[in-house]
Amino acid sequence: MLKDVFRSCREKLRNGGIENADFEAQCIIEAVTGFGRAALIAHGDKPVSDEHKQRINSFTKKRLTRYPLQYILGKWSFMGLPLFVGDGVLIPRDDTEVCVGLCLEYLKGKSGAKAVDLCSGSGAIAIALEKLGNADLTAIELSDKAFYFLEKNISLNKSKVTAIKNDILSCHGEFPDNSLDLIVSNPPYIKKSDLRGLQPEVQFEPKMALDGGESGFDFYKAIILGWSRKLKPGGALVFELGENQAEHVAELMKQNGFQGIRTELDFGGCERAIIGIRN
Repeated sequence: MLKDVFRSCREKLRNGGIENADFEAQCIIEAVTGFGRAALIAHGDKPVSDEHKQRINSFTKKRLTRYPLQYILGKWSFMGLPLFVGDGVLIPRDDTEVCVGLCLEYLKGKSGAKAVDLCSGSGAIAIALEKLGNADLTAIELSDKAFYFLEKNISLNKSKVTAIKNDILSCHGEFPDNSLDLIVSNPPYIKKSDLRGLQPEVQFEPKMALDGGESGFDFYKAIILGWSRKLKPGGALVFELGENQAEHVAELMKQNGFQGIRTELDFGGCERAIIGIRN
């Protein structure tokens, strides 16, 4: 029965040290059978086919290796938008909603504003801003694997985001000065020396999307120096931040002509996003 298969999946995950075993078991059951939490309660006595049992067992075994749940499911939600995810692309996280929130606040009343999402990955930020902020978005991503998901997600969401495969460290020359209303980025910001100590699940994610150099600030510096003049006066630069990075990034922005700099906290009280306005 469905409820027995769910309980078995949950116990295996729990015994394997998976923290949110109840939630993850529900996700696996729903991905395979189509029965969500409410249906699981209402149809708990429904029989489960051998094929579905095998898939559930396969997903559970893979998760016990600490392979990310999101990769196993192949799809994840960000701000209510469905996104394809898999090997080679950074998994969208709730923390990034703080970054998007700052952007949406800035974009309010600015219909059709021109914006660029640097290091776009799955396209989570770009698609959310195009859909929820009514902005004209260009998403730039260098990785072949991530770009594959970026294009798939634009199509999945019937989005008008323009995807460009290029290196954000060098392609700024292709954008005219004073042409953008908003630049946003969730760049790689983990110190190189800290990469090995990350959670087992994160070890499966692309290092290219995580490695911020020896200090963790390489991409912040490069974006501020290379892209700031692409903003119109009054244009905004928004970054997602790693822990304890707000003060240094704020100083870099201030030194390069940004004012009105402020940060926003995530649910855990960490300064997770920063915005500054170009003079």
